[in-house]
Amino acid sequence: REHYTIPSSVSSIGPNAFALCTNLLSVIISESVKSLGADAFRACSGLTNLSIGTGVTNIGTAAFYYCARLTSVTIPPSVVNIGSQAFYQCIGLKNLTIGNSVTNIGDSAFQLCTNLPSLTIPDSVSRIENSAFASCSGLTKVTIPDGVRNIGNEVFSNCRKLVSVTIGNGVRSISANAFQSC
Repeated sequence: REHYTIPSSVSSIGPNAFALCTNLLSVIISESVKSLGADAFRACSGLTNLSIGTGVTNIGTAAFYYCARLTSVTIPPSVVNIGSQAFYQCIGLKNLTIGNSVTNIGDSAFQLCTNLPSLTIPDSVSRIENSAFASCSGLTKVTIPDGVRNIGNEVFSNCRKLVSVTIGNGVRSISANAFQSC
């Protein structure tokens, strides 16, 4: 099936539920869904359109890992946690909006999203985990708000085009190699 709408009767999408569905082009996740499990849409390399419902509170580990054709992602304001490697190697990603309830961005969550040009992290985020945006080679501008307390290891390492970084007054620690090879 190329286009799929998750019905309102579904409250969670389990691990690997749609993994490796390479012909899947678009997914609409209904507002009834609260959680996206680990690897739920991993390596859906044809996925170009994604709508995440406003009921989702957690995006699991590697949920959209290597969905290479995704170009735009809006994480709704209901989401609190973006898991490790959630959007790892989504190389087509050019537009990213992170909802204002996210408190944690997990390890390598957006690593190797090589076409992402800019990033504004919402005030709600208090922790950016290790390598969260590492090797986002197209990234030129980053704004880190006052709410962020910790910037993990290698968070922006190898972001070689990064020319503008604004770090909020709330940051207490910048870990090892956070901006290495920028």
